[in-house]
Amino acid sequence: MLRGQHNNSGELDVSIAEKLFKLKEAGTDVRTEVVAGITTFLTMAYIIFVNPAILGDAGVPKEAVFVATCLAAALGTLIMGLYANYPIGMAPGMGLNAYFAYAVVLGMGVPWQTALGAVFISGCLFLFISIFGLREMIVKGIPASLRTAITVGLGLFLGLIALKSAGIVTANAATMVTVGDLHKAPALMAIVGFLLIVALDRLRVKGAILIGIVVVTVMSFFFGGNTFQGIFSPPPSLAPTFAQLDIGGAFGTGILNVVLVFFLVELFDATGTLMGVAARAGLLVEGKMERLNRALMADSTAIVVGSVMGTSSTTAYVESAAGVQAGGRTGLTAVVVALLFLAALFISPLASVVPAYATAPALLFVSCLMLRDLADVEWNESTESIPAAVTALLIPFTYSIAHGIAFGFITYAALKLLTGRVREVKAVVWVIALVFLFKYTWLGA
Repeated sequence: MLRGQHNNSGELDVSIAEKLFKLKEAGTDVRTEVVAGITTFLTMAYIIFVNPAILGDAGVPKEAVFVATCLAAALGTLIMGLYANYPIGMAPGMGLNAYFAYAVVLGMGVPWQTALGAVFISGCLFLFISIFGLREMIVKGIPASLRTAITVGLGLFLGLIALKSAGIVTANAATMVTVGDLHKAPALMAIVGFLLIVALDRLRVKGAILIGIVVVTVMSFFFGGNTFQGIFSPPPSLAPTFAQLDIGGAFGTGILNVVLVFFLVELFDATGTLMGVAARAGLLVEGKMERLNRALMADSTAIVVGSVMGTSSTTAYVESAAGVQAGGRTGLTAVVVALLFLAALFISPLASVVPAYATAPALLFVSCLMLRDLADVEWNESTESIPAAVTALLIPFTYSIAHGIAFGFITYAALKLLTGRVREVKAVVWVIALVFLFKYTWLGA
């Protein structure tokens, strides 16, 4: 309950922070929230280096992506803080950016403008189900085994991309993949960076991922032929990517499954992350988030706006748990994170010199963390575990999240049908499985 207190002069003294974020009710204060916000930013700031590198591989102008990344992260996090009052940071999601660049644009040959259109449509769908409260029905309708498998598959996909970017894994005509030349400086520096990140994280050093990226980048000046371009400068132009999305092209038959994949992964990732961080912060009431729909609306709004600016899907970051661990309990933590992302706009020269093998260790570390969810699969029930395994394996081996999800849903529905367990399958699964089956049967892969 908000209360004003009169000071000696009789004037009403009401803290703006208290009024907006209800700090006393949450058992926190401004100093704690600011420290928590700085902590969260340090743990997720690596995205301002990684996202331009990944989308840049797909031909999206890197400097504009840097600006779009900072702005989308700031906007989404600001809405999360002011509207939902949760201490959760947001930014373009790892895994979804890789799918955007390597599977959709490079793999399928879809122009990046059309891919941005697909992100926009998926964000609108996400916003629709958030406004009308349909999220819970969809999430409950999709089995936990498949939700887990999608996360694990994304992790394996990220791992493959990371190893390729570092030169540790390379193509081979006979075996498809093989080990790269480990005598080369990029591979060696990437290995050092990865071990450093893991060690720092284990020692609970804040910003371990960011430190790893910075250390490898510094090493690249001495051993990789990289050149220092400075640190500060005015933000680059957003014009090369702003409003360049092709929504009409995204409605084409061949890319509808891409929209579906973006939507499903955004839905599962956002919901799971929000619930997980809220649980860590003690913000769940009877196992539920009181303002979950507000948080999801912040997420979906950021996706829509981010696609207009020129970046892949924005989502809630699990790294927000670091800020929660530091005491963050309200949206003030998120507001601090948002302000720091805006400040990051002025370090574009630093972002432009970060090589791919410097961000590869961060990708590989995140990949390893995502594999932990394998323990949640019910391995003794084959009609649950086999579709999960198929999903997780086919995502990296087909180099496509879409194909992995498609085969997972089709396998799940088929096995339940063949074993007489039809009643265990919710209508949502049948619909998704039939959509993908129709695509393969009539439209081809």
